[in-house]
Amino acid sequence: MMHSPLRWGVLSTASINEKILTGAARSNEAAVVAVASRSESRANAYAARWNIPTAYGTYDGLLADDAVDAVYISLPNGLHHEWTMRALQAGKHVLCEKPYSRWPAEVEAAFASAQDLGLVLSEAFMFRYHPQIVRLAELVLDEGVIGEVQLIASSFSWPTETADDIRLDASLGGGALLDVGVYCISVGRLLAGEPRSVTAQQATDATGVDGAFVATMKFPSSAMSHFDCAIHLSHRSHLEVVGSLGSITVSDPWHCADPRLTVVLQGEAPRDAPAGHAHSYQFELEAFGRAVRGEPNKLLGRDDALGQARAVDALFRAAGTGQRVLVDTDRP
Repeated sequence: MMHSPLRWGVLSTASINEKILTGAARSNEAAVVAVASRSESRANAYAARWNIPTAYGTYDGLLADDAVDAVYISLPNGLHHEWTMRALQAGKHVLCEKPYSRWPAEVEAAFASAQDLGLVLSEAFMFRYHPQIVRLAELVLDEGVIGEVQLIASSFSWPTETADDIRLDASLGGGALLDVGVYCISVGRLLAGEPRSVTAQQATDATGVDGAFVATMKFPSSAMSHFDCAIHLSHRSHLEVVGSLGSITVSDPWHCADPRLTVVLQGEAPRDAPAGHAHSYQFELEAFGRAVRGEPNKLLGRDDALGQARAVDALFRAAGTGQRVLVDTDRP
């Protein structure tokens, strides 16, 4: 059945937008029709570069545009909740870049507002839509290829290149855990459920953000997830899932540029499990569009965002105290 593409507005001219714009260009179900910046000249230049029909010099200008159905928010982390709420009040569906918030209460408030207004809201974790991670979940959860999950080990790091990088600004929600550690949290929760308790250590740099973060999450099944993340180390990206019968290694788990799952079962030679190439952002946008149309979809929603925020909150508390912290499912 043919339907009109969902009309998107992009709030900011951040570099990550290039990936969502490419994803939209690959899809018949999404069209980017507007972009907004705090600078009108920057918005106009960006719109010309990416062939976006309308540019705004204020975020509110874009939110008032009736030709925009949905908004992609890629502002600094500390601004996600404010502008999501403003977009929802303006009647727009919202895809907000991860992390939505480190505060569970903000997640609850946003999704309650979206529900009351009949709008779709999702926290953007593009890798969760890629066939590589979908296949990983099938192998681990549906087919039980490696038996009972016992350990999930992951890492994600990269070096910031300039002193004025927003990821180094604590007031804007910078730091390693919120920038890249949330990927490791997300995949752990996907494969083992919601963590029961966490421990963590962080290395705070001169800017006041966590430049590096190391953590362990323990799940009700007794499975554990151990991960490290950093924004001042070399590029590292790794995921290994270990079960009672073997393991699966994912060489490029987050960007999925080189999708490859390697299965090693006890007593057997390693074998690759086909994953397939795809554009994560295209698949994410198309899942969002299906949700807006009320069609079956696997869009990440309230429960996932709330579980994510509760884990993040517990990890920050654990790093701050040096103690094991229970993940309180009722914590506001």
